[in-house]
Amino acid sequence: MLGATPLLADVGYQSNWVSILGEPFMRNAFIGGVLVALAGGLIGYFVVIREGEFAAHALGHIGFPGATGAVLLGLSPTLGLAVFCIGGALVIGALGQRAREQAVATGTILAFATGLGVLFASLASRSTSTLTNVLFGNLLAISAGQIAVFAGVTVLIAAVLAVVARPLTLASVNPEVAAAKGLPVRALSICFLVLMALATTMAVQVVGTLLLFALLVTPPATALRLTARPARVCGLATAIGLVSVVAGLVISVMFNLPPSFFIVSIATLIWAITTAVTR
Repeated sequence: MLGATPLLADVGYQSNWVSILGEPFMRNAFIGGVLVALAGGLIGYFVVIREGEFAAHALGHIGFPGATGAVLLGLSPTLGLAVFCIGGALVIGALGQRAREQAVATGTILAFATGLGVLFASLASRSTSTLTNVLFGNLLAISAGQIAVFAGVTVLIAAVLAVVARPLTLASVNPEVAAAKGLPVRALSICFLVLMALATTMAVQVVGTLLLFALLVTPPATALRLTARPARVCGLATAIGLVSVVAGLVISVMFNLPPSFFIVSIATLIWAITTAVTR
């Protein structure tokens, strides 16, 4: 019983949670979370209709050795994460055009990156907090510099999708017809993978590599239960992501617990309710 007292104290209700929400680090957390929800809502539709859930999961883990390697070199983990995620996306896109080929390439690169990440993690054992943040995310540690990067990446994803959304949708739903119409199917696939890598880089810093699905897959999958129109799916997915992030942050402050758990739980709850209602 004595050992349970500190645990209960750690998860106790914080009466001053409203004032904590006004702190600068919470402002950064809200802005960073909103930007990630926007990016995830935009790219998530294509992740689901292209059945790219495995690739999204893999890219998060492929970025892990990049973050740990950057720690060893004294560089920003975000930079290493982005370099490995984008590099992995380019290699996967170059090695596999068909779904089966891409899955094999993804699995092979994932296995190599995981081994490399284990090696780097053992060498960077002194930076355990950084490694934990990469695995599980730490939205409360988002800095002003990271917010600027998030904003730039979100604008870039939106701008590129504004140009390639229509051909990418056709290439995703029916690649044979897209190829017959003269669309560059492979180039569109690589473009999508790079955009997903950028969104993955952002999402990992919010919920970590192990909980990545909560922002890239679960919201658009939920939205697709309600509508099949791409614009509406993106809008609903973004709204679900925003609700999950904002509500998760507020509840985490109220009870002094990690926001990742609540963000994932809320997104999953919305998905479960929607699935039950629309079945």
